[in-house]
Amino acid sequence: MIVVTGATGQLGFELRRLIEGSGANTESVTFLNSKELDLRETPRIRSVLAEIRPSLLINAAAYTQVDKAESEPEIAHQVNVEAPKQMARLAREMNFRLIHLSTDYVFDGQACEPFREEARLNPQSVYGRTKADGEAAVLGELPTALIVRTSWVYSSHGQNFVKTVLRIAKERNEMRVVVDQVGSLTYARDLASAVLAARELSGIYHFSNEGAASWYDVACAVKRLKRLSLSVEPILTRDYPTPAKRPHYSVLDKTKIKIALNLKIPHWMESLETCLKEIS
Repeated sequence: MIVVTGATGQLGFELRRLIEGSGANTESVTFLNSKELDLRETPRIRSVLAEIRPSLLINAAAYTQVDKAESEPEIAHQVNVEAPKQMARLAREMNFRLIHLSTDYVFDGQACEPFREEARLNPQSVYGRTKADGEAAVLGELPTALIVRTSWVYSSHGQNFVKTVLRIAKERNEMRVVVDQVGSLTYARDLASAVLAARELSGIYHFSNEGAASWYDVACAVKRLKRLSLSVEPILTRDYPTPAKRPHYSVLDKTKIKIALNLKIPHWMESLETCLKEIS
């Protein structure tokens, strides 16, 4: 039995599509949304998993509201640290595999080359700190767990930057986009495929699409591919202040997972074009 948390999120949505589309016995997979498993209620995690008895748990749920976390650190800690710690403890007790998703926000963004898995963690926000602490909590309880760090996730489902560009193009004819934050765009379907392929691995691995881009680059690519009548103006981070500090550079090095899985990862432009074909 596979259990996937965060079923209504972007990764959860794509995991469902891949698993159900593969022709596998869907009765052997349980997708749990936040109402069915509220990660703020730690005792509930034990009771739900004890009833299901999974062989594999993919924790695709998290507190991801980066700015709101600055004013809700306790909730972010509960969801991003205490909940996955409990999952790891139960995985050890009940003998099931655990895959936990993490983020580029565990890094400070001060590098000038892609971050490798062993790079020093130095999160600059509540969200980043709770995700870093969550990684440590999981591996402390279950050294055989798999942690997949990813970044800048988008899909045709849910809310994300790509869909925001499309929405703004319908509402007005210009938008201002940060040009000095560079990272790795990740198509949730590619991420879902990699997570399923990596299910037997242990330790920390990075996954995102190939290439690097700024948010401005992504907006311009969406504009070009969808032929939008939209003026995209580059601005600096200081021109768009937010409660949480974002990494200026958080490109992820994928060498480790590519070697482990003999994996060819699509470039972000290729996957963006694929995704945009699904969005009207």
